[in-house]
Amino acid sequence: MTDPIRLGIFGWPVAHSKSPQMHESAAKALGVALRYERFEVAPEGLVDAVLAKHAAGIDGYNVTVPHKVAIMSLVDEVTPAAKSIGAVNTVVQHGGRYLGHNTDAPGLVRSLEEAGVELRGAHVVVLGAGGAARAAVVGLADAGATEIRVLSRRPEQSEALCRSLADAVDCGLESAPLSEAGRHFGGASLLVQATSATLESNPGAQAFADSLPLHALPEGAAVVDMVYKPLETTLLARAAARGFSTIDGLGMLLHQGAIAFEMWTGFEPPLDVMRSALSD
Repeated sequence: MTDPIRLGIFGWPVAHSKSPQMHESAAKALGVALRYERFEVAPEGLVDAVLAKHAAGIDGYNVTVPHKVAIMSLVDEVTPAAKSIGAVNTVVQHGGRYLGHNTDAPGLVRSLEEAGVELRGAHVVVLGAGGAARAAVVGLADAGATEIRVLSRRPEQSEALCRSLADAVDCGLESAPLSEAGRHFGGASLLVQATSATLESNPGAQAFADSLPLHALPEGAAVVDMVYKPLETTLLARAAARGFSTIDGLGMLLHQGAIAFEMWTGFEPPLDVMRSALSD
């Protein structure tokens, strides 16, 4: 009997992760032996935990908050795209060496394309200046966006993001304070919410959504929230009420996982099975 492909996800916390059922359901549908575990590891324990899994020959793993940056120094190599983003969320073993990838950027792009959002020539506003925002900027620029404006409550953070990515993206890239959102929303064809402000655990989620000048978005604009708990965030509810096309974060979770699954197994993943597993 073939040994199962051994995978997992490092995070803190990680009990909420739906990655195990997504990947194990896909493997079962394909007849592939695969085991995917949750590794709940605090930041101070990450080095020992990861090196132990490497020593045991784990075939690959995902990395989620708060380890996506720290993991970069623990793998043997990081892809150029992941280096540009400054974060790794997927690690694949090749001949005993561990290579760090970022599947968040292409995952977001695929989810938007699936939803029918036109990305080539898009004028994008990204809210946030953390790892998710960086992945969004790189992915959307690669997909052909013409202009991306990054807005954050702390202008120095969005300025730093734009400076660090200026040479990595081929589009107009500017930063601005969130307080000037009304001026920048007016020309946007796509609004990307890339902060944790709309998480269901955030008591200020409604206030955050209410503070955004959605009335300034042009007719036909699309709004995506990278958060998937809840599926309909306060922002998406407000955007839908105003008649905008909305895309929740589950599609990004699905597609970044599908890309990782193919990297690990060599099989094209059954998206319908993975989608169903995430919906349970």
